Amino acid sequence: MAARRDKDKSELSVFAEELKAARQQAGLSSDELAAKLGYSASMVRMIEAGHRAAQPDFARQCDKAFRTAGYRENDDGFVAAPGTFMRLEMRLRDLPFPASYRPFVPHEKAAKVLRIFEHSLITGLFQTQEYARAVLAKRPRVTEDEIEGLVRLRLSRQDILGQEEPPVIYALMDESVLFRQVAAAEVMRAQLDHLADLATRPSISIQIVPYSAGGHIGLVGAFTIADAPDGSITVLLDHSADGQTAEDMERVSRVMANFEALRGEALTVTASRELIVKVANEKWKIS
Repeated sequence: MAARRDKDKSELSVFAEELKAARQQAGLSSDELAAKLGYSASMVRMIEAGHRAAQPDFARQCDKAFRTAGYRENDDGFVAAPGTFMRLEMRLRDLPFPASYRPFVPHEKAAKVLRIFEHSLITGLFQTQEYARAVLAKRPRVTEDEIEGLVRLRLSRQDILGQEEPPVIYALMDESVLFRQVAAAEVMRAQLDHLADLATRPSISIQIVPYSAGGHIGLVGAFTIADAPDGSITVLLDHSADGQTAEDMERVSRVMANFEALRGEALTVTASRELIVKVANEKWKIS
């Protein structure tokens, strides 16, 4: 883990060094640059120190402020072409994700179909902000800033749900995820209400694998299967210490078989939504 963090910091330093060099060449202090960008001085200093990844708007404001090579806007103020800082930010955009997850990011973004199984938590694509924060805060040795960055990244994954043509998602979750209290009751209630709402979308199918399924194959680990428009299939195997992206047909076939086996044990879509609503109203009732 130490080696991974060192690698991440090294990659973040590319943006940090460019920013510091541009600021010094312009003869600006951190406070003066912050005022030009519309951000706090502490934010500028954290990014310059490589302690925080720049967000897209921050990179754009840097390109505007320094008039970097290639940056161009349309007459209506929208970006026509990115500059140095926007290009760097796009290159490093997925850096805050765990290193094991990064190879899967483009597959999830481009998928036309996603098949998901979760055995212990609500799947990340369906998490509310407060539920996600509670889950991510359990990670050892993470700062508040790191937690907030991870929350933003997790929520940014959900952008695919609002696309004009969102992926078709088949999500299976063990019944235990509805009862596991990872946050205050009001957060759990809001999370299950959100899950029930998502279950009404035509592109989303949510099914619960009930306790009566016993020791099913899914208890060995969560996974996601991404079907690409070109017909290729990639899987993300989620382990407690790490994760692994795989594309070889042998493992893909095994994971697909596991998904179908779990789907055979699951409640129907209608019965699953009824159970989600029931647990929200009874287990997480707010007095």
